[in-house]
Formats: sequence, C-alpha cells, structure tokens
Amino acid sequence: MAEAAAANATDYKAIVCVFLYGGNDYGNTLIPYDASSYNAYYNLRPTLGYSRSSLTGTVLVPATAPRDAGDFARQYAMAPELAPLLPIFNAGKMGVMLNIGTLVQPTTKLQYTNKSVPLPPKLFSHNDQQSVWQSSAPEGATSGWGGRMGDLFEAGNGNATLTCINVSGNAVFLSGKTAVQYQVSETGPVSFAALQKPMFGSSAASAALASLVTQPRTHLMEQEYARVTARSISVNGALGSALAAAPTIQTAFPEKNDLGNQLKMVAKMIASAGALGAKRQVFFVSMGGFDTHTGLDTTHPGLLTAVADALAAFYKTTVELGVANNVTAFTASDFGRTLTVNNAGSDHGWGSMHFVLGGAVKGQTFYGVPPAVANNGPDDVGQGRLLPTTSVDQYAATLGKWMGASDTDLLSLLPNLTNYDASKRNLSFV
Repeated sequence: MAEAAAANATDYKAIVCVFLYGGNDYGNTLIPYDASSYNAYYNLRPTLGYSRSSLTGTVLVPATAPRDAGDFARQYAMAPELAPLLPIFNAGKMGVMLNIGTLVQPTTKLQYTNKSVPLPPKLFSHNDQQSVWQSSAPEGATSGWGGRMGDLFEAGNGNATLTCINVSGNAVFLSGKTAVQYQVSETGPVSFAALQKPMFGSSAASAALASLVTQPRTHLMEQEYARVTARSISVNGALGSALAAAPTIQTAFPEKNDLGNQLKMVAKMIASAGALGAKRQVFFVSMGGFDTHTGLDTTHPGLLTAVADALAAFYKTTVELGVANNVTAFTASDFGRTLTVNNAGSDHGWGSMHFVLGGAVKGQTFYGVPPAVANNGPDDVGQGRLLPTTSVDQYAATLGKWMGASDTDLLSLLPNLTNYDASKRNLSFV
C-alpha cells in the first residue's frame, strides 16, 4: 500500500548523488573562518592550510550564523576553488551540512570510547564506509538507499527501468530490491552496435541476431539473460529517441571534466523525463582521486575546481530547463579526513562537510552543529577525525521525504532511522 501511494506522484522530482570516492578532505573544503577557529585550523595545518587572506572571496554569510555547542557563533569559508558555488549559496539555493557521517545511532565521544553503543563496521576503511554511506549496511549489501527509494516510485514511472540511473558505472547506492540500476555512459545509452545498423550490411542478419539474443529459453539462466537483453534493447531505443528529441542545452559545461560530462547527461535525461513518463528518478554520478594521503596542496585544489565547475553548470542547467525546483543534488564521500596532517596530506577520518543544492533547498543555511577545531577535542576521536553529529540516515530521510516517501516508508528504507527521535529524522533542508 505504501509503494502504491508513493507511486501516484503527479509532478516530477529527482535527486542526484554526487559521490567523491576516496574520502574528501573536509578541512580544506570548508575552512573555519572566525579568528579563533581559523587559528586553531592553521596551527594544525601550518604547511597545508589556506591563508586566511585567500578566503576573503569565499566567506559564507548565512541568514543565521551557525552556533557551536557552547552557543558561540562561527564562520566558515569555502576553499577558493569552490567560488563558482558561492552565488548559488547566496541565492539561497545551497545549504551546508556540518559534520555528517555514518552512524548506527546518536553517539557521544564517551560512548565511542567505552564501545557502549553499536558503531558502523570497519570505520576508516574505504570500501566498508562507501557501502555504509550508500546502503546503511556493511560491505556486501545487495541494495542501497537510493535503489530502495526507487522501489517505491518505479510503479509510477512510464518506464520502470529508468527510475535508478547510474552515469558512472555501478554502485550499491542504486541497487533496489526490485528496481534495477540502469547504466548509461556520458554520451547516452550503451548501444548494441550490431542492432544499430545492418550487421555485415544485412538487415536480415541484424534481425536474426536480435531474435537469437531475445527469444524465450527453457533454461532458467538463459531465459533471464534473454529477458534482460530484450529489456536493454527496448529501453535503449526509447531513451535514445527521447534524448534526440530533447531540447538542446545552452549552458556551457566545463571541458575535460568527467564529472561535468556525467552531470550533463543527467540534465539531458531530466529534460527527456516527460517524454518517457518519468515522475521520480534517482541518479548517481561520481569522481575519484580524493584519497589525499599526499598532494593535498597540489591535487585537492584541482579536484575541488572540477567539482565546483560541474555542480555550478548543472544547477544553471536546471534553471535553464525550468526544473530547478524539482531537482536536488547532494555530495557524499567515503568519509572525511583527519584535521592533522602527515606533512603532505591527511589520513582516513569519519565525519565530513557536504553540500546540497537545488531550487527546493532552503539554502544560505548551515545544518548541524559546528565541531570544535582541535586534535582529540570534544567532537573528534583523535587526529581531528570528526565524530558525526548528523547521520547519513537523517540526510537520506530528508531527501526521501521530499521525494514523497511516507514516514513508514522511510523506516523501511533506512533501518537505522528508528534509533533517532521522530522529530530529528527530517533535517528540513528541502
């Protein structure tokens, strides 16, 4: 009944997960800017920290200043390379998530130290924390919360296969229990070349091949293979036609930017949603290279430049297409990194800072509590590894609620959500 209710949407909405593989360094992404916090930051990063003067052009001025646990107002600035996102924040269309990460339940530092509450499995491990971020379950999970969200909405889409769409390969995030993870390239659907044009110059040969790979079989596995192949051919054809008929995007995307190319394809598919009867869609794009044990000062700025240019162009495109209020993009990563450095980089951490943007976002706002800037301070478990105060499940629940999932649906989608008070499950950033 819940799935049927969720599938009855009459409008269009989409969420876009932008996953930064490797564990993005939070300390050089969102920099403490008030004098005392900045001084603490720079004392911990004397060789790799941004100078305060370099941040004057990217200081974030929210409608209400975020206040820490001691009720002191704090300031932040984005890394200078993220400047293209500043107009979106200032326009009230981008929010900042403070100290968000994987949790099983609300956890204090004392509980962490005493091991008195359940913790995410294998903290600080890339593959394990990628899985927990994307699925709320340990590595080996067969479904992710984006895919489980797709389970709710696929019945309301004209083509159920185009509910969960991955433009960067494969990720557990988009695997549903019934919804399939449809993969496209940066240029569109992956075509079956021999069926796109006459094979060996013979239409009869192409027709024979199509029959061979799709005809019913008696062997269970052969039949499933034929069924999936037939579905792929059908969906690829429908999507290809819809993309060809979609309006041409005028916004310029950054050149030689893989993330930008992925997001441009997402924008094209959103522009084609009406022709395909799509009402709710979940997209996944990604970028690697964020495991900055070394080269934090040389590699990380370029990565942030690519992210900012791609996200800014994508948001501008949603405005151009008239769907900005219907599309919400958000960043995610394996984990944050240590605030302390190892001369050339930072190590694996836990909590991090993330951005959410779109026309429906209640932006120019910080969500969460500013953590103390310290090594082994009250908000970290050592080396500046932040102990998250906001969970991925709360992040996901807020997005799911906006998409139209009921409170009951969300408890099914996100098994850890029941550990949070009902009044704290929705972060209200959309």
